[in-house]
Amino acid sequence: MARKLSPKDMLILRKLAPELVDPTCAHAGHEFRSVLPPVSQHISTSAGDFRERLLRLPDEELNYLVSLIFEGMESLHCVKKEHVDALVGVVSSRLSKVKATELLELYEFAGD
Repeated sequence: MARKLSPKDMLILRKLAPELVDPTCAHAGHEFRSVLPPVSQHISTSAGDFRERLLRLPDEELNYLVSLIFEGMESLHCVKKEHVDALVGVVSSRLSKVKATELLELYEFAGD
C-alpha cells in the first residue's frame, strides 16, 4: 500500500486540506503515502468536517480515490471509523450506493 503520491494525488490532498503546509507525516518521518489518512488523522476536526472536505472534490476525483482504495493503493487502515462512514455516505449520494456498500464491506473485511 505504500506509494509515492502523484501530482494528481497532491492536488486532491491540497483540495481536502488547503491548510496542510508540509506533506510529511511527523509521526512516521516521511511524506504521506495516502491521501485520506492524513486528512482524517491530522486535519479533520470531526466526521462532519471530513465529509465537508470530501464534498469539495468533483465526482471524478472522488471516484479516483475510491478506485485507488479498491486497487489497494489508497489506505483506509488509518482512517477513523466515523470518517469512513462519512466517506461511504458521500460515495453513496454522489457516485453509487453499490460502490458505497462495497467500500464499507471492504473496510469491515480488512479490519478482521
